[in-house]
Amino acid sequence: MYNKTFKLLIFSYFYALIENPGMEKTFEQYGGIMDVCREVFLKKMKDYGTAWRILRPVSITDQIYIKARRIRSIEEKKVQKVEDDIRSEFIGIINYALMGIIQLNLGPSEEEMNPAKAIELYNQYFENARTLMTAKNHDYDEAWREMRISSYTDLILMKIRRTKQIEDNQGETIMSEGIDANYYDMVNYAVFALIKI
Repeated sequence: MYNKTFKLLIFSYFYALIENPGMEKTFEQYGGIMDVCREVFLKKMKDYGTAWRILRPVSITDQIYIKARRIRSIEEKKVQKVEDDIRSEFIGIINYALMGIIQLNLGPSEEEMNPAKAIELYNQYFENARTLMTAKNHDYDEAWREMRISSYTDLILMKIRRTKQIEDNQGETIMSEGIDANYYDMVNYAVFALIKI
């Protein structure tokens, strides 16, 4: 089923680019954000290895929550006392969400992962997120460009709440998409925010 869904997304992606050439700008900007996030991921992997492999998905969800909550706090207070800006927090949300997808698929491990394998999976899931964005962007017709950055923050926080509820239900859903779908949405909302920043 996953392969069928992914093939449908790929088809939708190419169809969307042909039907609306203006979305090519979004695709290119998305690629620029991918490069920035990947560079941060690689640098942190050099410093820390793949220590994140020990994290259970619930811990990753909580890490994303901390970052999104800090962004909202800065947005509301209009002042910050720690140097890291909201741009770096959105990058962190993206990278943690991609780690979360990896952990959902492989499960946590006390063993380090080969760095080449880690970046291969990172790239694969980031590309899946971009393909999903392109398909959805076709239907929503670039509406995200009219949104405020604070709305992306709120949407990410909402997705975190949904994810926590699914986690509390041991991953079972009745009508909703799973945890991975929420992680992908968090990636895409954070990318949109970074493009606008």
